Amino acid sequence: MTIALLVPLAALVASFLLTRCVLGYAIRRAILDFPNHRSSHDAPTPRGGGLGIAIPVLAGTAVLGLAGLIPSRLALAVLGGTLVAAVGWMDDTRRFHGRMLGTRVLVYLAAAIWGCAWVGRLPSLNVGTARLQLGWAGDLLAVIGVVWMVCLFNFMDGIDGISGAEATVAGLWGGALLWLSGSPDLAVLSLLVGGAAAGFLVWNWAPARIFMGDVGSCLLGFCFALIALASEHAGAVPLLVWMILLGVFVFDATVTLLRRVARGERWHEAHRSHAYQRAVQSGLSHGQVSASVTLTNLALGGLATAAWRWPSLLLPCLLAAIVLLTAIYAWVERRAPMKRVQ
Repeated sequence: MTIALLVPLAALVASFLLTRCVLGYAIRRAILDFPNHRSSHDAPTPRGGGLGIAIPVLAGTAVLGLAGLIPSRLALAVLGGTLVAAVGWMDDTRRFHGRMLGTRVLVYLAAAIWGCAWVGRLPSLNVGTARLQLGWAGDLLAVIGVVWMVCLFNFMDGIDGISGAEATVAGLWGGALLWLSGSPDLAVLSLLVGGAAAGFLVWNWAPARIFMGDVGSCLLGFCFALIALASEHAGAVPLLVWMILLGVFVFDATVTLLRRVARGERWHEAHRSHAYQRAVQSGLSHGQVSASVTLTNLALGGLATAAWRWPSLLLPCLLAAIVLLTAIYAWVERRAPMKRVQ
């Protein structure tokens, strides 16, 4: 139990201190995010602060692996995120100038294949009291799912505090469920991610002094995807329970993407069509939206816990989560309808 307390605490302190160092570096090197017509902020702000998350998570994973606290296969899987973080840092520092979409996707795909190869196959899916057989399609869906999680965390990191809050709640809550499930190795990894996100969040809560950037958001998506897959594979916390925990990001990003594709819009370009962005446009502050997301995460955490504790309730809890998120999405739609963007 001591390790379950020390790991997230150490990650929080390390992330807090490293993010402060990155903040100073970004200011000296003028690594700034300047507002444009797609931005939700109105002043130049340092970015790349997610490096303060990436270093504790990746270094912590290596140390935990070498110490035997997590399996070497799991450590190697997560360390594939080094590629994801590196590409993100390059983009944050404008070495890619935002024009290397194809390169980034290929890197994400390579990292996903690497991670899934070490975590293990996904031949079936826990749906509560039964298992849905997926066969070879499960392996393909696992890789696609990892890539999508990387991308959606990046898409959803658009206002102060939102990604840090999402990752903190999901990492710590998921870690607690994993610990109670008898999977201390996965629990420690999830708590490591949650603690690192919490340390960064101190600097990123509204008004943000530094933005997370791709280096942090993409790595968080990668880590949560692999933890969820490993958890499913180990028979601990089902993957669908993780989808409930991460429901705000998964729902908003997926629904918004599908709507943009249906409209024939250039879905791969930056925009301000996500529900959380439109909530800000409707007059709510960054802090109010991120606080609301955090409260929603806590409600989803309750549903996830019920689904984990009573397997027969997994699908009903998943449905309840979808209904809750649909209601919130519809409320935002009434306040600030999604505009067509070409």
